[in-house]
Amino acid sequence: MRTINAYGIIPDVFGTARRLNSDIEGLGLDMTLVELVKTRASQINGCAYCVHMHGGDAVKKYGEKPERLYLLPTWRESPAFDARERAALAYAEAMTRMDDHDALVQAATALDDHFSEKEVVALTALLAMINFWNRIAVGFGTQHAPV
Repeated sequence: MRTINAYGIIPDVFGTARRLNSDIEGLGLDMTLVELVKTRASQINGCAYCVHMHGGDAVKKYGEKPERLYLLPTWRESPAFDARERAALAYAEAMTRMDDHDALVQAATALDDHFSEKEVVALTALLAMINFWNRIAVGFGTQHAPV
């Protein structure tokens, strides 16, 4: 795949997207949860760049345990995630895949027990943004930093 620096080609669009992303992150969701959700959506979308970035941020900036990141693809089977995180992860998966309407409705409904309406809106916007970023990074061959 050819690597394209989309950010340099249309910087105004991506600057706007970065500001929107920052505004969404400022809506009060717990940042550890934000990074878990971003990492899980990025895993589903096959975005190594974003998995690397958000997993790293979760550990370095917010104190997430690396073991929980290792378990993230199997969150349903692991007791490492609480009910609120499980609801958010189920919603993240449903919103990322969007091919199973019933799963999406069920996941959205389950949020009501754990999130306020404002938090649901913030989580939905957050998922829209990470799916946008995943598609940009994957589509243009963006590579993560060396490990």
